[in-house]
Amino acid sequence: MPFDTDRHCLVTGANRGLGLEFTRQLLARGDRVVAACRQPGRAHALNQLVGEHPGRLHVLPLDVAEPKSHAELARELPLVLDGGRIDLLLNNAGVLHSGERFGKVDPAILDHSLHVNATGPFLLTQALAPLLADGGTVANLSSELGSIAGKDAFRTPSYAISKAAQNMATALLARALAERGITVLAFHPGWVRTGMGGGKAPVEPAEAAADMLATLDRADASLSGRFVDRKGEPMAW
Repeated sequence: MPFDTDRHCLVTGANRGLGLEFTRQLLARGDRVVAACRQPGRAHALNQLVGEHPGRLHVLPLDVAEPKSHAELARELPLVLDGGRIDLLLNNAGVLHSGERFGKVDPAILDHSLHVNATGPFLLTQALAPLLADGGTVANLSSELGSIAGKDAFRTPSYAISKAAQNMATALLARALAERGITVLAFHPGWVRTGMGGGKAPVEPAEAAADMLATLDRADASLSGRFVDRKGEPMAW
């Protein structure tokens, strides 16, 4: 369903790339945004936006891989958002470790990828569930690299495994939150020109973010628990 004005939004990994672009576009729409990242003091672009949007943007610390950080964020949110209500949660924070080779996959890297890309967003959503507005939306930033059906080569195993796990987390969260009318979906944003995607990626962050927000504008229960591209078309699990 279309979003109302003065929506309350939370964006993780908001200091750069798609997270920063989501923050910019949500503010341009007139929404109130909490932009979360690991080191707010170093998030210069975010802090500049705070000055440009007084009272509508708050930057808070969050390490998505640390459950203690989730609890601290949950305590802070009611202080910066009226009642702490979250209408849109964008689980954008993620990590990709490149250069992995079969036989040399580092257990610590695989574990870190799972914590940041899969268990982190799942546990964060669980921790923030009391603050999610009935009828609200949770969007998880996934990837086609997490598609089991689409796997045709051995590459980025830690990232691929963690995104496949995140897709399952999306499906489970959709079931858990269905009785409150909360839509939960997983996005493949495309190959986006960010620090993670690299300079050869064909899609600009502004285009990817705009397409995903347009999809969220029309999202309803029929998309909940689904894995879709940025325009809402189904992706293979």
